[in-house]
Amino acid sequence: MQAMKQIADEKGIKVETVLDAIQQALAAAYRKDFGNKNQNIFVDFDVETGGMKVWDHKTIVPDADMTEIERLDAEEARLRDEALARGEEPPAEDPDRPRFNPKLEIMITEAKKLQGGVSIGDELKLPLEITTDFGRMAAMTAKQVITQKLREAERLTIYEEYKDKVGEILQGVVQRREGRNFLIDFGRFSAILPPEEQIVGEFLRPGARLKVYVVSCSLGNRGPEVIVSRSHPNIVRNVFMQEIPEIQNGTVEIKAIAREGGSRSKVAVWSGEEGVDPIGACIGQRGTRIQTVISELGGEKVDIIQWNEKPEAFISSALSPAKVVAIDLDVENKVAVVTVPLDQFSLAIGKGGQNVRLGAKLTGWTITVQQAEGEIVAEPAAIEEVPASIPVEEEKN
Repeated sequence: MQAMKQIADEKGIKVETVLDAIQQALAAAYRKDFGNKNQNIFVDFDVETGGMKVWDHKTIVPDADMTEIERLDAEEARLRDEALARGEEPPAEDPDRPRFNPKLEIMITEAKKLQGGVSIGDELKLPLEITTDFGRMAAMTAKQVITQKLREAERLTIYEEYKDKVGEILQGVVQRREGRNFLIDFGRFSAILPPEEQIVGEFLRPGARLKVYVVSCSLGNRGPEVIVSRSHPNIVRNVFMQEIPEIQNGTVEIKAIAREGGSRSKVAVWSGEEGVDPIGACIGQRGTRIQTVISELGGEKVDIIQWNEKPEAFISSALSPAKVVAIDLDVENKVAVVTVPLDQFSLAIGKGGQNVRLGAKLTGWTITVQQAEGEIVAEPAAIEEVPASIPVEEEKN
């Protein structure tokens, strides 16, 4: 029992799971040395004494004509093989035809010979004898089964734990690089940081601690696969939640986020309470709050935008710090032509088109910028051009 508890603590699983693995392993060992293919073997293992009892479990079913069942089985197998040889789908099994599985079932007449007072549908437990010690091959089989069952249980435990952490920020350690992926160690397992979730130009040194956003958790053939991100917009959202009390209590809401990880983010905020300045709440006195946010994001620039239900006002704010002269909207196609003064053109576009690109993603509109004279100086910034973003949430106004 002490050894079982130690294993359970090391792997983060229940003692009952370890006991179940041992009992399945002993059943496999018994089947290897003493059993036959028509036995459904179960083992009761006593953790105090080390003793074991072996049973053959059967479900009692009505009597059936075995000759007819064997004929139907052979006919079904022949039709299936012929269909596969022709490259066709095998015919569906007839659910109404009589069947009998000698490993799991026993007919009522035979069951009454072994034990009186039984009826159809009962479970029959037939005790089996252990005549000698297990052989070397049976012991190896038991060891393999225990190892496999404990590994499966550990993987399932990790999956159950981390599937509830999707959408959270966790701290891990950079383990190593495999191809273009980085492995982030969380102690009991390693998560994957794929290239599309990395920050461009960020150097990840093995052994360095860093915060990541859990994007997804799935259970594959090789165990749980957890995908994490350094560039996801929700990292910005979570940092704001941690650092801005008004966002924590719901006084100020984050309506939308657009981000180019490691470079710049735009955050649209709004408050439904009178007298509350959402932008001022996020910036803080003398910029203390926003500086803390920027530090948490590794120096990434953050623009705080006033969200507005009117597209013209929202788009104008999203292109700040540029000043907008006029906006022409195509509501049906969600296309906005924005006119700016000549001296504001570079600000509106931003370095490499970043400002208008983030503005388009933040608002959900395709934005074209032109000079006040009417000459188009920038190609439309389509919202599809920005890889990572959060769509504008529909809220009650």
